[in-house]
Amino acid sequence: MTTAINEARLSETFAALANSTRRAILARLAQGEATVNELAEPFDMTLPAVSKHIKVLEQAGLVVQGRRAQFRPCALDAAPLEELSTWAEQYRPVWEARFDRMDDYVTQLVRTQRRDRRTR
Repeated sequence: MTTAINEARLSETFAALANSTRRAILARLAQGEATVNELAEPFDMTLPAVSKHIKVLEQAGLVVQGRRAQFRPCALDAAPLEELSTWAEQYRPVWEARFDRMDDYVTQLVRTQRRDRRTR
């Protein structure tokens, strides 16, 4: 399966996700849209600082802001996360092979330890 991945967008997504505050904002938005004030509540930072984090998420395409009267609710746009997931999926065979080898090694260790205990 070959898919074209926009490298610049992937880099922006990774950069946006590198910050724990931005990841927490995305986790909140995964539950539904929220205003900037609602998103800022759990953080010990100024509203402008939270707005800067939201701007980074917007630039990465992870957040969209709507307009309802005087409110500008934020919502999650999961498309960049799907692209990131698609990119990471290409490495699944490598992870699985390594986990299989680790499982074999642990199984061998357990057998060796059981055998050693019986021979004491």
